[in-house]
Amino acid sequence: MFRPLSVFIGMRYTRAKRRNHFISFISLTSMVGLALGVLVMILVLSVMNGFDRELRTRILGMVPHATISSYQPLDDWRALAGQVAKHPEVVAVAPFSQLQGMLTHSGGVQPVLVNAVLPEAEKSVSIIDQHMVQGRLDDLQSGEFGIVVGEITARRFRVNVGDKLTFILPEASVTPAGVFPRLKRFTVVGVFKVGAELDSSLALIHIGDAARLSRWQENQVEGVRLKLKDLFKAPQVAWEIAGSFGSEDYVARDWTRSHGSLFQAIQMEKTMIGLLLLLIVAVAAFNIISTLVMVVTDKKADIAILRTLGMTPRQIMLVFMVQGTVIGVVGTLIGGVLGVISALNVTAWVAALENLLGQKFLSSDVYFINYLPSQLRVEDVVLICSAALLMSFFATLYPAWRAARTQPAEALRYE
Repeated sequence: MFRPLSVFIGMRYTRAKRRNHFISFISLTSMVGLALGVLVMILVLSVMNGFDRELRTRILGMVPHATISSYQPLDDWRALAGQVAKHPEVVAVAPFSQLQGMLTHSGGVQPVLVNAVLPEAEKSVSIIDQHMVQGRLDDLQSGEFGIVVGEITARRFRVNVGDKLTFILPEASVTPAGVFPRLKRFTVVGVFKVGAELDSSLALIHIGDAARLSRWQENQVEGVRLKLKDLFKAPQVAWEIAGSFGSEDYVARDWTRSHGSLFQAIQMEKTMIGLLLLLIVAVAAFNIISTLVMVVTDKKADIAILRTLGMTPRQIMLVFMVQGTVIGVVGTLIGGVLGVISALNVTAWVAALENLLGQKFLSSDVYFINYLPSQLRVEDVVLICSAALLMSFFATLYPAWRAARTQPAEALRYE
């Protein structure tokens, strides 16, 4: 009989009497604080998940998951690719060579990493073909000295398909007129845009043209790049493949050496920000303690009357545990719903705000992507809401215990 009554009274105490709105106000404050904590935590973790996703799909879709190269140019890369492809973790293999130097046009100069590729094989290991905004990757033909550049590079030099760029290699050529840097004119045959810093630092040419620039045989390359099923196994897989050749002539490298620090930074930031935001939720949840302590003080006479009517201390505890739990459940539910809505729409909202203000918050000249990504994960929402509800429940125990210890005679002495 008294248990349903305890639940009813606990629900009723969530709102104080008309003459005492202060208790209702602090109950509402605790509820709003908890809702804001849950909302912010869901939103921020979704943005961090978005950065993590973009790192995997965009940047790691462009750079090699792993490479197998030799100290000397490879004469028969197809034989090596055939051996590498036998590994169960390898999805695709393509040849590559790399050149570092400077691009120049109309007095402008920019450092660049040039990847030499075989267009038909590159499509299987890279997302470059899906992000061409001008021209085609297939327009790279051996002997024609074509080049594909990023959108930022093209915009900086104000070039389009058909324009010329000069590539300066970091080595000198001795001529009768003196020592000059090695130069080569390339024709822009394509422009790509992945929305990352690679748009300003990467260019692609044909492996045949790279061999000529390096003074190798036309079919010689630096090594092969791999696309793996699980990119997080790249260090292990690369070393397993290099070791299987039984020769020290081969060198294994993977993406963790070039971009691993960026990924680790994002993971660490996500963990630390998650912990800090959890403390905010904890503060909001434990505000329930102060709310319930004040309610207990305000309701001492009511508690004494309920005790004289036959309620046990356990049932009195249930009254105030119900009140605190109602605050926690409603606050968590509101915060969870608003957090999910915000996480699903924050990218569009930020883009609209950028258009309205005419200000770019994230530029790929500075950051590795040029928009605010968001990826909502159900497990994050469940974990955050569960933690908020659990902390809210534990916050009710002490005030409810104090209420249960109230002695009717002492409470009614001054009434």
